[in-house]
Amino acid sequence: MNYGVAIFFTDYSIGPIEMGIALEERGFESLWAPEHSHIPLTRKSPYPQGGDLPKKYYDVMDPFVTLPAAAAVTKTLKVGTGICLVVQRDPIQTAKSVASLDQISGGRFLFGIGAGWNEDEMANHGTTDFKGRFKLMEERVRAMREIWTRTKPAFNGTHVKFGPMMTWPKPLQKPLPVIVGGMYPYGARRAIAFGDGWMPHAARPQYGESSILDHLPSFREMARAAGRDPAEIPITAFGPPAEPDILKRYRDAGVDRVIFSLPSEDKASTLATLDRLASVMRQAR
Repeated sequence: MNYGVAIFFTDYSIGPIEMGIALEERGFESLWAPEHSHIPLTRKSPYPQGGDLPKKYYDVMDPFVTLPAAAAVTKTLKVGTGICLVVQRDPIQTAKSVASLDQISGGRFLFGIGAGWNEDEMANHGTTDFKGRFKLMEERVRAMREIWTRTKPAFNGTHVKFGPMMTWPKPLQKPLPVIVGGMYPYGARRAIAFGDGWMPHAARPQYGESSILDHLPSFREMARAAGRDPAEIPITAFGPPAEPDILKRYRDAGVDRVIFSLPSEDKASTLATLDRLASVMRQAR
């Protein structure tokens, strides 16, 4: 099982260059950066984890700027969006950003995606059908795959339409992995329908006392029923407790990757946290 770290990069957190070097030195597999373009002062949808929205959500940097910086100073570290809000982005421009990052990283990019939870934020980007955002996300992913894989792509969907075009670069990875975020069962179904991986939170309030581990047998059964091999949909568990015995449970359950979520702290505090996590990783192995 591989280990990664997710962090909201801000102007007061450790920087992506320092973080990338530190992660690779300590044996982490991947670095993940989320995104929010802005946070409207109105709020129709509650923060999924409950309580007030943390400050880092207002301050987070663009992942397509921070992740290339980390990739440039590392050799093996994978870099991923955790997650990219594709329903708030133009698919043609996003396809180019993704392919460009995959090229300059030497094929080390992981495209984690989600539809998002902030209704007001996505409405500012023109996505006003909140309930229909998941269909929009799927269509934009399918359109981007056309751009990535065809010399003269064209797409005629319900939400995305463009005639034959020429656009480069193409991703180095073939296929470029699209890892779909979301909880069980709906996020799992979307990952099975059009993803190359599934990235659920390890636990959320709606799970009660359970965790994603309790749903893995059903997820694999769901994949087989859809005609897909569960082994071809690797599972990235986001935010489990950093405890050796718990991580061993995730490993033994067949989870492919665990992502630790770090606070947006300065370099000294973050390096101390990474040292602690590296120790836990060694114990779990």
